[in-house]
Amino acid sequence: MLWYFGYGSNTERGTFLGRRRMRPVEVRTGRLDAFELRFDLAVGPGERGVANVAPREGDHVWGVLWRIDEEGAHHLDRTEGVPRGFYQRLPVRVVTPQDEEIAAFTYRSFRGRPGRKPSRRYLSLLLAGARQHGLPEDWIARLRGFELAADERTRQGRLF
Repeated sequence: MLWYFGYGSNTERGTFLGRRRMRPVEVRTGRLDAFELRFDLAVGPGERGVANVAPREGDHVWGVLWRIDEEGAHHLDRTEGVPRGFYQRLPVRVVTPQDEEIAAFTYRSFRGRPGRKPSRRYLSLLLAGARQHGLPEDWIARLRGFELAADERTRQGRLF
């Protein structure tokens, strides 16, 4: 069994359990120290970006620890684009609210581009996941503080 640390849309139960079809045997919350949350991975046209982490002393990222089997981890690799080089597995040490340190893996990409921002829909998944798992209020406030990407599907106030 492996611990996976999710910090993006995989914090949200509907995404992780439903869309990704994952079957964790245990779920906990935790904090990844000395990393920052970024939305610098391009998805589609415009300025939209999805979550990524990058080293940054003095910072931290809250997320969800999902305990999964090896088969589940390989399935997750495929859904996260590891075979295509979108993300790479990164071994990390995550601290729980009880100050227990857990060896886990997370995903990090080196394809980040500055100037990307989360879409309203994407950020709402992270906020929902944070609330579902009782992540700290200051983390939820921090998520709310990210500037949203312009919706490139709108033109003069109308959707096309």
